[in-house]
Amino acid sequence: MTSSVPRLVVAAPSSGSGKTTVATGLMAAFAARGLAVSPHKVGPDYIDPGYHALATGRTGRNLDAYLCGPDLVAPLFLHGARGCDLAVVEGVMGLYDGAAGEGELASTAQVAKLLGAPVVLVVDASSQSRSVAALVHGFASWDPEVRIGGVILNKVGSDRHEELLREALDASGVPVLGVLRRAPQVDTPSRHLGLVPVAERRSAAVEAVAAMAAQVARGCDLDALEVLARGAGAVPGGAAPWTPASPAQRPARPAGKRAPVVAVAGGPAFSFSYAEHTELLAASGAEVVTFDPLREERLPEGTAGLVVGGGFPEVYAGELSANEPLRKEIAELALGGAPVAAECAGLLYLCRELDGRPMCGVLDATARMTERLTLGYRDAVAVGDSVLAAAGTRMRGHEFHRTLVEPGAGAAPAWGLLSPARRVEGFVQQGVHASYLHTHWASEPGVARRFVERCRTS
Repeated sequence: MTSSVPRLVVAAPSSGSGKTTVATGLMAAFAARGLAVSPHKVGPDYIDPGYHALATGRTGRNLDAYLCGPDLVAPLFLHGARGCDLAVVEGVMGLYDGAAGEGELASTAQVAKLLGAPVVLVVDASSQSRSVAALVHGFASWDPEVRIGGVILNKVGSDRHEELLREALDASGVPVLGVLRRAPQVDTPSRHLGLVPVAERRSAAVEAVAAMAAQVARGCDLDALEVLARGAGAVPGGAAPWTPASPAQRPARPAGKRAPVVAVAGGPAFSFSYAEHTELLAASGAEVVTFDPLREERLPEGTAGLVVGGGFPEVYAGELSANEPLRKEIAELALGGAPVAAECAGLLYLCRELDGRPMCGVLDATARMTERLTLGYRDAVAVGDSVLAAAGTRMRGHEFHRTLVEPGAGAAPAWGLLSPARRVEGFVQQGVHASYLHTHWASEPGVARRFVERCRTS
């Protein structure tokens, strides 16, 4: 049964401990055994799920209790895990770290409890020996509702180092399920917003995932880890899998009329998206067509609406600017009143220019790279009516960028941010909704239905 899918949460005491290497390696190693593995990531991260997808051949999905609310975590997990033999959930930051000032909200620990999943703690053991036992004991005893099912020791220097670590942990009651030696060949390159996405380094990413799988298979007790996962039992609370829409919610299409085409930007410049967004668009009656603004000079035939999500347009500003035919077509589509939804990278692309290079010119604003990182969850309310939301609609979002758009809001802003500081942000003009805020539409499915309906009638 889907509700009792075997599952593990891979967590760590802090960022940089090796969660992504271990989680991705476990996914690939289990997949190599012939198991259908469901990959998940705690939090709003878009990049790690790309590596998870390479490891498993399935869509990487996010579980974010802040963006979607705790009640949706288990249903979204079960939706992604349909038909799978085992699920691996990679945590975020340290095990107990969540949204700032919100207690356990959006932490890996909260997600593990919501899923009733055992936690495998990945410990960077490179600079410790006996102290590892105190660290593991502290994490295992901090919250009795969080079950630490085992430890994987990462960055172990030698056989003697391993022996000291195992001796220290013997009395902890937490079994050692793996020991990984330092292996720089499985490192993945990073830049200003984290790991370089899979879409930008496809062949190198495949090699990195294969190296992770080999290291994990060599250093971990996969049999014991699978037994731990199979002991998880049913997901608590009797949760049912999330679904994009019931037949009753799907709008009727007039006889003989084609479904509205919603073009969704993809490729290396716009690789940030949640799988549920396209599922919701399709369930709302749209024909979803993905295109790459770096390579295609025309929008998909019959485009009635456009979605441009997040990514790294600043890295590809030259190529995006050079694709003048597509920039002009997007400007004509937007200025003609067609629905356009743009988030973060999409916002920059719609500006007049980015780092001095011409962009689509839909918005009377300029964008540039800065040294300052803007990062954090946001509570937001729609300031006025738009193609995405009626005035007063409340949503939660996440900002993550090192760019600045001037001005930061149009005459009709997209959102009023309620926390951490009150301000307005983004642009609403004609059919355009453009904002820095990344949102998860599963928390408010009416957003997708409203957008598709506007595509149908505009």
